[in-house]
Amino acid sequence: MAELNILEAIRGAMDEELERDPNVMVLGEDVGKKGGVFGATEGLWAKYGDRRVLDTPLTEAMIAGAAAGAAIYGLRPIAEMQFADFSYPAFNQIVSEISRMRYRSNNAFGLPMVIRMPYGGGVHGALYHSQSNETYFTSTVGLKVVAPGTPADAKGLLKASVRDPDPVLFFEHKKTYRLFKADVPDGDHLVPIGVADVARPGKHLSIFCYGYMRFCALEAAETLAREDGIEAEVVDLRTLRPLDTAAVLASVASTGRALVVHEANRFGGFGAEVAATIAEQGFESLDAPVTRLAGPEVPGVPFHHRLEDWFMLNPAKIVEAARVLAAY
Repeated sequence: MAELNILEAIRGAMDEELERDPNVMVLGEDVGKKGGVFGATEGLWAKYGDRRVLDTPLTEAMIAGAAAGAAIYGLRPIAEMQFADFSYPAFNQIVSEISRMRYRSNNAFGLPMVIRMPYGGGVHGALYHSQSNETYFTSTVGLKVVAPGTPADAKGLLKASVRDPDPVLFFEHKKTYRLFKADVPDGDHLVPIGVADVARPGKHLSIFCYGYMRFCALEAAETLAREDGIEAEVVDLRTLRPLDTAAVLASVASTGRALVVHEANRFGGFGAEVAATIAEQGFESLDAPVTRLAGPEVPGVPFHHRLEDWFMLNPAKIVEAARVLAAY
């Protein structure tokens, strides 16, 4: 075991995969000598050279398209969108081309590639560096979407994503990069895509979350247990597509109540898919309506720290929502 933060775990996973497989490469804006805007690729360029750790122009459509072309020809690229917000110029490449390549080629071509997507607020990034846009991609058939919330999961899921035969979008919440450290297994640690994790068992209600919300939900659950005697089960989805429906329904069956938490706007957010799944397939287990807690309906995360704090979810907001649900 090594005690790492999420950023160190991601860097370590890329390092191990670059060393393990000569077909693995990294590309993106400033990922080379600079080591990435967050330091995620620090040291990789010096170790593997500029043929395997490739600095690109500030052209996201080219980054995604070049990664797709490299994958077609046998490489396993890890492309970085410097911020998830910047992925929109590459939207056509990702949604129209990358997601459909296996289908449109009649299974002749798969695209074993990863697009790393630093997302989320709470870092004073304002409108163009703070958004949670995962739902645009979870609604696209042909893409796998992953959002780890711990260092061990970040390492294990990234390594599994690199080895996957199809494209994976790997969402990394920026606020978690250096937020805390935890034990990460040494060696070839893999976490399977599509499997949720019960981060904390409970019996009174289920909190479904991912990314930074796992950290907040666990803190909220401790407060609920200490102050209210409410034992909340925290289920970290980890993979948004494919969703671990079995784990979601099993948790609701044991608690009877569901609180779905995510940072993005509530309307049309990923929580709506989780809520619909529970309503359709787990209705008989419910003792209360499925509840969603999400970001407010404004166009983006504000810059001013007080407005940003107002936008962001936190443990206290989760505690308040859970208390209402538990009393229903």
